[in-house]
Order: sequence, then C-alpha cells, then structure tokens
Amino acid sequence: MGSDSPDSLDFAGDYNLRGIILQSHDGDGYDSTTKRRTEGGVNIQNIVTELNIFESIDKSSVTGTLVVTDAQNLIGNLPIQGTERIMFKLSTPGTDKPEHIIDASELTGHPFYVYKISNRREIKPGTLVYIIHFGSREFMRNLRVKVSKAYSGRIDLMVRKILSDKDGIDTRKKVYFQPTRNSDKIVIPNLPPFHAIALLAKRALPENSEASGYHFYETTKGFHFRSWESMCAHYGRIQREPVQKFHYSIQNMTDENLTDNKDTEKMDTSDQRLFEQQSVENYRIVNNFHDTAANTALGTYGHRVITHNIFRKDFSTNDYHYHNQYGRTVHTDFNYKESSDDKFVVVDTPVDFDQKSVSDYPESRVSLVPTTQFLHNEETGSYGTDVAQDGVLDASRIAQINQIGASTTIELTVKGQTFIQPGDVVLFDLRPVEKDGITAGRKPYDPQYSGRYIVCSIRHKVDANSYKMILVIKKDSVREPFFKGEPVFKGEPLREHPEFETVGGRDGPPG
Repeated sequence: MGSDSPDSLDFAGDYNLRGIILQSHDGDGYDSTTKRRTEGGVNIQNIVTELNIFESIDKSSVTGTLVVTDAQNLIGNLPIQGTERIMFKLSTPGTDKPEHIIDASELTGHPFYVYKISNRREIKPGTLVYIIHFGSREFMRNLRVKVSKAYSGRIDLMVRKILSDKDGIDTRKKVYFQPTRNSDKIVIPNLPPFHAIALLAKRALPENSEASGYHFYETTKGFHFRSWESMCAHYGRIQREPVQKFHYSIQNMTDENLTDNKDTEKMDTSDQRLFEQQSVENYRIVNNFHDTAANTALGTYGHRVITHNIFRKDFSTNDYHYHNQYGRTVHTDFNYKESSDDKFVVVDTPVDFDQKSVSDYPESRVSLVPTTQFLHNEETGSYGTDVAQDGVLDASRIAQINQIGASTTIELTVKGQTFIQPGDVVLFDLRPVEKDGITAGRKPYDPQYSGRYIVCSIRHKVDANSYKMILVIKKDSVREPFFKGEPVFKGEPLREHPEFETVGGRDGPPG
C-alpha cells in the first residue's frame, strides 16, 4: 500500500503510506499471531481497505474514516471503545516539505482520535467489516470545554487566544490568520470554542477590503481564519498563484491546446506524469449559479437591511446592489493586469418591462437587524466600527455568503496530491462540448466554466491501489465577461394594463 520509490513519483496517483497505527486507550496494540497485547499500538494497514480524510472551508475540524476488514476480532481484543488514536503519514512521492505532507504521526505530526465505529457486520464466519471514524484532537476537545470570557482588541487576536488557551482548545498546530481592521469588546457566554470563533468570524472585517465576514476551518496543515478575498488574492490586490492546473478532455483524445501541440505519446516520462497528475478523471457540475429564483429570494442580488438602533431608538435603511458593489471586493477570477469589475455571473440588463436589472429590486429580501452603541461604553456598533455601518456590513456579509453558496460549483476527481488544501487556488480548463473542441467564438476552452477556482473541500481517498482526491471547487465570477447584446425588454408592452370584467355580479377583478 504505497510507492516502491518514496523519493520519486512512479505514476500519477502514487503515494507514500508506511503504516496506519491504531493505539489503544492505554497506548498498547494487539498481536494477532501471539494473541498478546503489544506496546506502542498495532499496524492495521494490511486490514484497512480504504482511508478517507475530509477537510473543508466550511468545517472547523478535519475528520476521516477507515474501512476495516477484520479477521482478528481487533474490535474486541484491543478493544476499540472510542478513545483510541490513529497515526500515519501520507505524502506524494518526491515531496520533502513538511507543509506538503499529511502528518498524523506521533513524533512529527498530530495523531487523530477515534470517536465512533459504524456499519459493523459479519461478511462471513470470523470476518468483520466496520468503519472507524476519527477526528482531530481539537475536534474532540471542542466538545469537552467551553469559553466563558470577555475579550477586547482585534478580532483575529481574540481567535488566536481561544485556540491557544490551555484551558480551551490548546492547539499545538500552526494557525494561519488574516489580520482584521476592526477591534471590539466581546463577551463569550459559555460556548464551545469553535462556536465562539464562528461568532467572531461573522464580525471580522478583513484588512484591505470592504467586505465583512471570515471563514474558520481546519486543514491537514493547520487552522485558518481568513476572508474569501484572501483566498482569491494577497492583500486584496495581488493575484494568488494557482497551486495546480487541471484539465478535462474527452478520454483517449489529445487536446493540442492543453499539451502545447505535442502528442502525449511523444512526451518524456516526467511530462507524461505531470499531464496525468493534472488530468481530471471525471467532473460533475454541482451548481452553475443559474437558479436566479432562489438567489433573488435570498437577497444575493438585491437586499434591504433595516437597522434598528436600540440606543437611539431610530431606524436606518441600507440597500445592497449586486452590480454596483461587485467591484468593491475581490472575486475568484480577479486579475490585477485587467479589470475584473464586470465578470458578473449575471449581467445587469433589464429583466422586466420596468427596465430594471436583477439588482434593482432591493425588496427581494428585507431584513430587520437590531444594533446599539455603548454596549461596552464605546460609541461603536456590532462590528466595533461606526454603528451607522452595521446595516451596510450585514448586507455585504450576507450577499457574499449567498454568492459563495450559490456560486459555480464543480466536483472533480483527480489524482491524489497532498500539497493541495482547502483555500488554495486552482485553474480548471474545460474543453468545449463542440465537436471540434472550439467554441463559436473560436475559444479552445469553455469561457464560463474554465478559469480560477477556490478549493472548498477535499476528500482524500486511499486504497491499496490508488490515491485519489474528490475536490469541490467554487468560483463567484466568470473567466470572461458575458456579452450583453440587445436587452430582451426594449420598451413598454403593447398592453399596459389588464382588462377588468364583471364576474358573478361583482364589480372589479375576480377575487
């Protein structure tokens, strides 16, 4: 199970995995040959049929599963009771950087903790199959401790304090964070640490950006507290380089534009492996942002936020307009060499006889948000900034959440590569569906679905023969602006008002 050459990539999807150690609650293992307990745990790699690791920008912890075929009754002899540890080290051959390795070893990494066994069944006499579920140490610790404390200062510093608190999460892992531009005073009322951080994430305002709201998540490389913009660009103005380029074309067919006019059979070995590493086995478009009905109702395009100031006993109204405010934040297809302000997923042409675009209906969603100042003797609102900005920031945060949630989403199955993690930028080139692989506009790629994407989740799937990753990638923009053309609604319709008839002896429209 793993590469024969740890320092070189023999084939696409090759990997290094030299043991999966299961350690009991007292640090021992079990030897099925001598039927005795052993020190330091037991290597169960030969009875593991599948290893899965799950990480996502929407999950505060890394979790995973082991599918086990057990003819040793390890589940009873060890025994496995839900307090064991899982240790292993998974890497792509030739990778020597620690940050590119999934290290769950005891000496240099961070072991996982078993918390459940499911789907236990006997497939034949003396042989069991079951699934061992495990999570990071912090995943379990978050369930056992609470945060009940007042914090003040920058929001990102509060998060760092919660993660490093020895009476709280007490993480020993790296924490990657984006500094916030706002400070505040916040009292955490006896919440699990990750719930407290989620509360802070809603109030976090990133530096070098007009957006609001952060993502808090764990990957196999550490914890992250950052904004969507920081995944798209550095400091809101420098394009982030993609960590990998993926392409999909018809099987058994060479795409000249993706292989630099070379036939794959003429490539040398290293080029062939790189091409295979970048090849997408299959893809599935999960969402293509075309549900304008749902997005309209959610307030993705237009949203009116009515803010009730409890202290001043007054109301203020702020309207969010997708097209007017799109360019104020950074999006996935951001390119500092050219304008990215018109790469909307929905253009601003009229959608009805009133000549309004989808963004010109602020009452598509109306929210009432309470706020106040002087909650902690300071004249600031919910974000630690001018209370008058609360409605603007709330509308911006909700709009971005909707744009990400309803964005173009594609699921890719690719060869395993341990250096990729959620939050990374990747390029995806999709061959057009036209027979000759060229669009009507003479483009060798799909202009809507190709481009820059953010990796939002990864499922690492390892078995005896292969290592694959199922990536979910998202983008909240398009590679090239849509051609607007002539609007559908050019003027008033011929019939301006409905005709009314008397029905059932009553005047007026039918009721």
